[in-house]
Amino acid sequence: MIMIYRLLTGDDSSAFCHKVSEALSKGWELYGDPAYAFDAEHGVMRCAQAVTKKIDAPYSPDMKLGAQ
Repeated sequence: MIMIYRLLTGDDSSAFCHKVSEALSKGWELYGDPAYAFDAEHGVMRCAQAVTKKIDAPYSPDMKLGAQ
């Protein structure tokens, strides 16, 4: 069993919250606190949340983490 990692990012919106909620519903777990930063060029807040998941597969840099 290995631990895989994803960093979910997006604008601070309900779409970002749904992205994180979908990952949690697929067995991903929150890893650390969310991060926020203001994108002055576009005038929006950006969000990031790390998530991890244990899987029974060998790691490969070609794996599509979102499909796990």
